[in-house]
Amino acid sequence: MAMDMHGTHADAADTWFRTVKRSPDPRLRLVCFPHVGGAASFFAPWEKLTPDDVELIGVRYPGREDRLLDPFAATVRELAEPIARACSGLLDKPLALFGHSMGASVAHETARCLEREYGSSVAALVVSGRPGPGRQELGGRYAEAGDDELVELIGRLGGTEAAALEHPELRELILPAIRADYRLLAQYQAPLTELAAPVVVYCGDADPDLDQDAVDAWKPVAGSTFDVRRFDGGHFYLADQAPALLDDLFARLKPA
Repeated sequence: MAMDMHGTHADAADTWFRTVKRSPDPRLRLVCFPHVGGAASFFAPWEKLTPDDVELIGVRYPGREDRLLDPFAATVRELAEPIARACSGLLDKPLALFGHSMGASVAHETARCLEREYGSSVAALVVSGRPGPGRQELGGRYAEAGDDELVELIGRLGGTEAAALEHPELRELILPAIRADYRLLAQYQAPLTELAAPVVVYCGDADPDLDQDAVDAWKPVAGSTFDVRRFDGGHFYLADQAPALLDDLFARLKPA
Protein backbone atom coordinates (compact mmCIF):
# COMPACT_ATOMS: atom_id res chain seq x y z
CA MET A 1 0.00 0.00 0.00
CA ALA A 2 1.52 3.34 -0.99
CA MET A 3 -0.08 5.52 1.68
CA ASP A 4 0.69 5.21 5.37
CA MET A 5 -2.25 3.97 7.40
CA HIS A 6 -0.42 4.11 10.74
CA GLY A 7 -0.99 6.73 13.43
CA THR A 8 -4.09 7.54 15.43
CA HIS A 9 -7.66 7.85 14.18
CA ALA A 10 -7.44 11.56 15.03
CA ASP A 11 -4.35 11.98 12.85
CA ALA A 12 -6.11 10.25 9.97
CA ALA A 13 -9.22 12.40 10.41
CA ASP A 14 -7.16 15.60 10.45
CA THR A 15 -5.50 14.58 7.20
CA TRP A 16 -8.53 13.31 5.29
CA PHE A 17 -11.55 15.23 6.62
CA ARG A 18 -12.81 18.77 6.70
CA THR A 19 -15.81 19.23 8.98
CA VAL A 20 -18.31 21.32 7.03
CA LYS A 21 -20.91 21.37 9.81
CA ARG A 22 -20.25 20.34 13.39
CA SER A 23 -22.76 18.86 15.77
CA PRO A 24 -22.00 18.44 19.50
CA ASP A 25 -23.95 15.19 19.71
CA PRO A 26 -24.82 14.04 16.17
CA ARG A 27 -27.39 11.35 15.50
CA LEU A 28 -25.62 10.79 12.17
CA ARG A 29 -22.40 11.63 10.39
CA LEU A 30 -22.42 12.09 6.62
CA VAL A 31 -19.04 11.80 4.90
CA CYS A 32 -19.02 13.29 1.37
CA PHE A 33 -16.62 12.32 -1.43
CA PRO A 34 -15.95 14.80 -4.28
CA HIS A 35 -15.86 14.24 -8.04
CA VAL A 36 -12.93 14.26 -10.49
CA GLY A 37 -10.81 17.32 -9.72
CA GLY A 38 -13.12 18.17 -6.84
CA ALA A 39 -12.33 19.03 -3.24
CA ALA A 40 -13.98 19.13 0.19
CA SER A 41 -15.01 22.75 -0.37
CA PHE A 42 -17.53 21.57 -2.99
CA PHE A 43 -19.81 20.62 -0.09
CA ALA A 44 -19.51 23.93 1.80
CA PRO A 45 -22.92 25.20 0.51
CA TRP A 46 -24.54 22.16 2.14
CA GLU A 47 -23.80 23.46 5.63
CA LYS A 48 -27.00 25.51 5.81
CA LEU A 49 -29.05 22.62 4.39
CA THR A 50 -27.90 20.11 6.99
CA PRO A 51 -29.91 19.50 10.19
CA ASP A 52 -28.27 20.51 13.47
CA ASP A 53 -28.13 16.91 14.64
CA VAL A 54 -26.13 15.78 11.60
CA GLU A 55 -22.38 16.25 11.27
CA LEU A 56 -21.33 16.95 7.67
CA ILE A 57 -17.78 16.04 6.63
CA GLY A 58 -16.00 16.57 3.31
CA VAL A 59 -13.17 14.30 2.19
CA ARG A 60 -9.85 16.04 1.48
CA TYR A 61 -8.22 14.29 -1.46
CA PRO A 62 -4.45 14.83 -1.78
CA GLY A 63 -3.06 17.22 -4.38
CA ARG A 64 -5.63 20.00 -4.05
CA GLU A 65 -6.64 22.92 -1.82
CA ASP A 66 -4.89 22.67 1.58
CA ARG A 67 -3.30 19.34 0.55
CA LEU A 68 -1.88 20.77 -2.65
CA LEU A 69 1.64 19.48 -2.02
CA ASP A 70 0.58 15.95 -1.07
CA PRO A 71 1.15 13.34 -3.81
CA PHE A 72 -1.86 12.11 -5.76
CA ALA A 73 -3.17 8.63 -5.07
CA ALA A 74 -2.39 6.09 -7.77
CA THR A 75 -5.47 3.88 -7.29
CA VAL A 76 -8.99 4.09 -5.89
CA ARG A 77 -8.04 1.61 -3.20
CA GLU A 78 -5.06 3.75 -2.23
CA LEU A 79 -7.52 6.55 -1.55
CA ALA A 80 -10.16 4.43 0.14
CA GLU A 81 -8.04 2.57 2.68
CA PRO A 82 -6.75 5.58 4.67
CA ILE A 83 -10.18 7.21 4.42
CA ALA A 84 -11.70 4.06 5.89
CA ARG A 85 -9.18 4.24 8.72
CA ALA A 86 -10.26 7.82 9.40
CA CYS A 87 -13.92 6.74 9.26
CA SER A 88 -13.28 3.95 11.75
CA GLY A 89 -12.81 6.56 14.45
CA LEU A 90 -16.32 7.93 13.81
CA LEU A 91 -18.28 4.72 14.30
CA ASP A 92 -19.65 5.67 17.72
CA LYS A 93 -22.56 7.14 15.72
CA PRO A 94 -24.28 5.97 12.52
CA LEU A 95 -22.12 6.84 9.52
CA ALA A 96 -23.39 7.33 5.95
CA LEU A 97 -21.22 7.84 2.86
CA PHE A 98 -22.16 10.07 -0.09
CA GLY A 99 -20.06 10.17 -3.24
CA HIS A 100 -20.60 12.04 -6.50
CA SER A 101 -19.16 10.77 -9.81
CA MET A 102 -15.63 9.53 -9.04
CA GLY A 103 -16.49 10.06 -5.39
CA ALA A 104 -19.14 7.34 -5.66
CA SER A 105 -16.43 4.81 -6.51
CA VAL A 106 -14.19 5.99 -3.66
CA ALA A 107 -17.14 5.87 -1.23
CA HIS A 108 -17.99 2.36 -2.44
CA GLU A 109 -14.42 1.18 -1.85
CA THR A 110 -14.36 2.88 1.55
CA ALA A 111 -17.55 1.05 2.59
CA ARG A 112 -16.00 -2.24 1.45
CA CYS A 113 -12.83 -1.53 3.44
CA LEU A 114 -14.81 -0.68 6.58
CA GLU A 115 -16.57 -4.05 6.35
CA ARG A 116 -13.44 -6.00 5.42
CA GLU A 117 -10.91 -4.42 7.79
CA TYR A 118 -13.04 -3.09 10.64
CA GLY A 119 -16.12 -5.31 10.62
CA SER A 120 -18.42 -2.28 10.43
CA SER A 121 -21.22 -1.49 8.02
CA VAL A 122 -22.22 2.06 7.11
CA ALA A 123 -25.79 3.25 7.62
CA ALA A 124 -26.08 3.84 3.86
CA LEU A 125 -23.96 4.08 0.74
CA VAL A 126 -25.31 6.95 -1.37
CA VAL A 127 -23.90 7.10 -4.89
CA SER A 128 -24.52 10.00 -7.25
CA GLY A 129 -23.87 10.53 -10.95
CA ARG A 130 -22.00 7.26 -11.42
CA PRO A 131 -22.93 4.01 -13.20
CA GLY A 132 -22.75 0.83 -11.16
CA PRO A 133 -20.08 -1.89 -11.35
CA GLY A 134 -19.68 -3.35 -14.82
CA ARG A 135 -21.03 -0.19 -16.45
CA GLN A 136 -18.39 2.29 -15.34
CA GLU A 137 -16.14 3.95 -17.85
CA LEU A 138 -12.50 3.16 -17.13
CA GLY A 139 -11.28 6.73 -17.69
CA GLY A 140 -10.60 6.08 -21.38
CA ARG A 141 -8.81 8.69 -23.41
CA TYR A 142 -9.19 11.34 -20.71
CA ALA A 143 -6.44 9.70 -18.64
CA GLU A 144 -3.87 11.05 -21.12
CA ALA A 145 -5.87 13.92 -22.62
CA GLY A 146 -4.28 17.26 -23.36
CA ASP A 147 -5.09 20.40 -21.41
CA ASP A 148 -7.55 21.80 -23.94
CA GLU A 149 -9.45 18.53 -24.16
CA LEU A 150 -9.78 18.31 -20.38
CA VAL A 151 -10.95 21.91 -20.14
CA GLU A 152 -13.56 21.24 -22.84
CA LEU A 153 -14.75 18.10 -21.02
CA ILE A 154 -15.16 19.82 -17.65
CA GLY A 155 -17.03 22.66 -19.32
CA ARG A 156 -19.37 20.21 -21.04
CA LEU A 157 -20.07 18.33 -17.82
CA GLY A 158 -20.81 21.58 -16.01
CA GLY A 159 -18.38 21.05 -13.15
CA THR A 160 -17.76 23.80 -10.64
CA GLU A 161 -14.12 23.93 -11.78
CA ALA A 162 -15.16 25.07 -15.29
CA ALA A 163 -15.07 28.80 -14.50
CA ALA A 164 -11.72 28.54 -12.72
CA LEU A 165 -10.20 26.75 -15.72
CA GLU A 166 -10.74 29.88 -17.81
CA HIS A 167 -7.91 31.53 -15.85
CA PRO A 168 -4.42 30.31 -16.88
CA GLU A 169 -2.93 30.68 -13.40
CA LEU A 170 -5.72 28.60 -11.84
CA ARG A 171 -5.66 26.10 -14.67
CA GLU A 172 -2.09 25.16 -13.71
CA LEU A 173 -3.30 24.30 -10.20
CA ILE A 174 -6.48 22.43 -11.12
CA LEU A 175 -5.63 20.42 -14.23
CA PRO A 176 -3.05 18.13 -12.56
CA ALA A 177 -5.68 16.90 -10.09
CA ILE A 178 -8.22 16.31 -12.88
CA ARG A 179 -5.68 14.37 -14.93
CA ALA A 180 -4.55 12.33 -11.91
CA ASP A 181 -8.15 11.42 -11.10
CA TYR A 182 -8.84 10.21 -14.64
CA ARG A 183 -5.67 8.10 -14.54
CA LEU A 184 -6.88 6.62 -11.25
CA LEU A 185 -10.25 5.75 -12.78
CA ALA A 186 -8.65 4.34 -15.94
CA GLN A 187 -7.38 1.31 -14.03
CA TYR A 188 -10.32 0.87 -11.67
CA GLN A 189 -12.80 -1.98 -11.92
CA ALA A 190 -15.53 -1.85 -9.30
CA PRO A 191 -16.17 -5.16 -7.53
CA LEU A 192 -19.58 -6.82 -7.61
CA THR A 193 -19.41 -8.00 -4.01
CA GLU A 194 -22.45 -7.25 -1.86
CA LEU A 195 -22.28 -4.82 1.05
CA ALA A 196 -24.37 -5.13 4.20
CA ALA A 197 -25.50 -1.53 3.76
CA PRO A 198 -28.49 -0.19 1.82
CA VAL A 199 -27.68 1.65 -1.40
CA VAL A 200 -29.32 4.82 -2.73
CA VAL A 201 -28.60 6.09 -6.26
CA TYR A 202 -29.12 9.75 -7.16
CA CYS A 203 -28.66 11.17 -10.65
CA GLY A 204 -29.79 13.86 -13.06
CA ASP A 205 -32.49 12.86 -15.52
CA ALA A 206 -30.46 14.41 -18.37
CA ASP A 207 -27.17 12.71 -17.53
CA PRO A 208 -26.33 10.75 -20.71
CA ASP A 209 -24.30 8.12 -18.83
CA LEU A 210 -27.06 7.19 -16.36
CA ASP A 211 -29.64 5.15 -18.24
CA GLN A 212 -31.68 2.59 -16.31
CA ASP A 213 -29.21 -0.24 -16.89
CA ALA A 214 -26.34 1.88 -15.59
CA VAL A 215 -28.33 2.75 -12.46
CA ASP A 216 -29.53 -0.82 -11.90
CA ALA A 217 -25.91 -2.02 -12.02
CA TRP A 218 -25.67 -0.84 -8.39
CA LYS A 219 -28.30 -3.38 -7.29
CA PRO A 220 -25.87 -6.26 -6.65
CA VAL A 221 -23.97 -4.03 -4.20
CA ALA A 222 -26.99 -3.45 -1.95
CA GLY A 223 -27.18 -5.85 0.95
CA SER A 224 -30.60 -4.62 2.04
CA THR A 225 -32.69 -1.95 0.34
CA PHE A 226 -31.95 -0.37 -3.03
CA ASP A 227 -33.57 2.82 -4.25
CA VAL A 228 -33.16 5.37 -7.03
CA ARG A 229 -34.13 9.04 -7.22
CA ARG A 230 -33.73 11.18 -10.32
CA PHE A 231 -33.62 14.98 -10.28
CA ASP A 232 -33.88 17.60 -13.00
CA GLY A 233 -30.50 18.27 -14.55
CA GLY A 234 -27.38 16.76 -16.00
CA HIS A 235 -24.23 15.31 -14.49
CA PHE A 236 -23.90 18.14 -11.96
CA TYR A 237 -27.62 18.26 -11.13
CA LEU A 238 -26.72 18.51 -7.43
CA ALA A 239 -25.41 22.06 -7.81
CA ASP A 240 -28.97 23.31 -8.38
CA GLN A 241 -30.86 20.49 -6.69
CA ALA A 242 -29.00 20.39 -3.36
CA PRO A 243 -32.04 21.38 -1.22
CA ALA A 244 -34.26 18.67 -2.72
CA LEU A 245 -31.46 16.11 -2.69
CA LEU A 246 -30.60 16.68 0.98
CA ASP A 247 -34.24 16.78 2.03
CA ASP A 248 -34.66 13.37 0.43
CA LEU A 249 -31.42 11.99 1.83
CA PHE A 250 -31.93 13.09 5.44
CA ALA A 251 -35.54 11.82 5.35
CA ARG A 252 -34.20 8.40 4.37
CA LEU A 253 -31.62 8.49 7.16
CA LYS A 254 -33.97 9.40 10.00
CA PRO A 255 -34.04 6.95 12.90
CA ALA A 256 -36.67 4.20 12.55
